[in-house]
Amino acid sequence: MAEATRFDAVVVGAGLAGATMAERLACAGRSVLVVDRRDHLAGNAFDHPDVHGVVIHRYGPHIFHSNSDAVVAYLSRFTAWRPYQHRVLARVPWRGRSELVPVPINRITINRLYGTDLDSAGVAALLERLREPRAPLATSEDVVLNAVGRELYEAFFRGYTRKQWGRDPSELDAAVTARIPTRSDDDDRYFTDSFQAMPADGYAALVERMLAQPRIQVELGRDLSAAAAHALAPLVVWTGPLDVYFACDYGPLPWRSLRFEHEHRPVICAQAAPVINECDASVPFTRTSELTQITGQVHAGTTLTREFPQDHGEPYYPVPAPEAKALADRYRTRAAAEPATIFVGRLAQYRYFNMDQVVAAALTQAEKLGAPPDGPSGVRLHADRVGG
Repeated sequence: MAEATRFDAVVVGAGLAGATMAERLACAGRSVLVVDRRDHLAGNAFDHPDVHGVVIHRYGPHIFHSNSDAVVAYLSRFTAWRPYQHRVLARVPWRGRSELVPVPINRITINRLYGTDLDSAGVAALLERLREPRAPLATSEDVVLNAVGRELYEAFFRGYTRKQWGRDPSELDAAVTARIPTRSDDDDRYFTDSFQAMPADGYAALVERMLAQPRIQVELGRDLSAAAAHALAPLVVWTGPLDVYFACDYGPLPWRSLRFEHEHRPVICAQAAPVINECDASVPFTRTSELTQITGQVHAGTTLTREFPQDHGEPYYPVPAPEAKALADRYRTRAAAEPATIFVGRLAQYRYFNMDQVVAAALTQAEKLGAPPDGPSGVRLHADRVGG
């Protein structure tokens, strides 16, 4: 039998988007080949023990949070959960000194920086005095200045954003900072979603269980072009970069990448929070993560992961700038004319998605292809119920 007739669908990419599509299509009775050019499952969420036995996220910390009961119910078929409320501290340059304070900005942050003892109403009033009203809110700079004013913008946002994106906030879409709240109470959680937890055995184990079906065949370390994928099955699910599918015919899309440095220390806990953001532009990395605080692993040592943003390397983040959107729209128009290909996920859709949004998008696409629409307990799966 020719290889082209062996599968009903080829899924390119074994991250959460690809795994969800493959699992749903297999449940609909289709034979599925899942390929990934890397040698592991779970995409950028891949976790594993390092040489010291400390579980790390190879591509930076991935924190699961969602307001979608449907997505949580679906993933809960494949994992138990460890409740986890993510908290982040920011090291900021402040009036000639360095301060370590909670982010998002809240009452604790404001009182520590300004040496005050304001209640929530007082913090709200102070922020109202500090803000620089902007209309329209066209850029990331506009959003922050409109919310908290110049001094807090310079301390928390400008240096960090320029490192993260390689551009000034005035050059970036308003959505970059619009998703970061400012609070007047003491809530120091990074996310406020109704469900916040980590998969108890990790993301790699979660994806492995999703793909553990007789109708699914997995091949790792295999790099498939669009043409090669279409030669294997009548349906292709593409979760890789949108521009790569079309061999970058219109030119490469701009992607922001990361370089990681991992440092082991022979102590149980090395820093004051699971993640510390470095907001000073003079510090070359953006943040340091300590995964034992996130996973709950008990170990005699710990490993710190520092992130150095860069333009070249693995594509992680679509660049939220006008020229990038214009080029992506050209590719999206072409993608819409590919009836035998489903584009799903952050890379394939060139959109910033959280993990639950990726899963929701895949579930919606799979349902359109005839996959079972219901999760456990008859919970209907709807992408529009997913939180940001």
